Amino acid sequence: MKDHWDFPQQDISETLLDDLAQLIHLAVREDLDRGLDVTTVALIPPDATAAATIVARQPGVAAGIELVASVVEVMGANVATEPLFRDGDLFEIGSELVRLSGAARDLLTCERILLNLLSRLCSVASTTRRFVERVSDLPVRIYDTRKTTPGWRRLEKYAVRCGGGRNHRAGLYDAVLIKDNHLACCMAGQQRIVSPAECVVKAREFLRRRPPESGKIPIEIEVDTLDQLRSVLPTRPDIVLLDNMSIAMMREAVQVRNEIAPEVELEASGGIHLDTVRDVASTGVDRISIGALTHSAGSIDLGLDWNWSGGKSAQQ
Repeated sequence: MKDHWDFPQQDISETLLDDLAQLIHLAVREDLDRGLDVTTVALIPPDATAAATIVARQPGVAAGIELVASVVEVMGANVATEPLFRDGDLFEIGSELVRLSGAARDLLTCERILLNLLSRLCSVASTTRRFVERVSDLPVRIYDTRKTTPGWRRLEKYAVRCGGGRNHRAGLYDAVLIKDNHLACCMAGQQRIVSPAECVVKAREFLRRRPPESGKIPIEIEVDTLDQLRSVLPTRPDIVLLDNMSIAMMREAVQVRNEIAPEVELEASGGIHLDTVRDVASTGVDRISIGALTHSAGSIDLGLDWNWSGGKSAQQ
């Protein structure tokens, strides 16, 4: 595979942990408002202790396991955590993912917040793994998009990484991505037809004026016809996004790229699903970006099995 431009990849970082803390504070407010877990306080003595295990009810890919201790810390819970899987590991039905022990009241209050977080992130990772495995023998990379849950972007992009996918741009600040709406706005503002090639040149001039410490960012442009592709390739953008093209058009686009500017990467995007991703990959594109990795991932089924002070385990 030829050298390629890639975006910074999301790992567990200070910014991710800050996002997580803000989400957990909001989740606590949702569950407790500014009051108490009234059921737990009414029924459970303040000195009661318990142990519980987060258990998989279906197979999947671990994501967020390494964040559980941070969640407990943000909540101020008197709970010890023992991760039993690493993020990125495969698990089966019945796999024990995390052991928790400590104050029974705190465990009960943490339960749903922890399960909601892990269920979502493991589902994103599992969805991504299915796409990656479908094309694992082909020289193509699977990327996410910005179609993420508001506030969850870094977490969901981290989960994509856990599933073996790659992260596309994080936001509007770390790449130039010229789409059809940008072209339309330019045309409206200048009262004339503005070509994709003209926009690439203008974007490159803008980037040249940025201070060197700003760092290099890529220029990517979306096209939906082969004529647009032919016109834009001589300007040498880093990436050309082939938007909603048919398989036959993508194959021809790869041939056109190879003839005019073989160093430019081609990215396929638009309505790509598990049953079509391999056909797309077989066209010879370098990258496939898939909104479904995040916007359609849903939640994986996890549960908490309880062991009260060493007593008989019961499902809660």
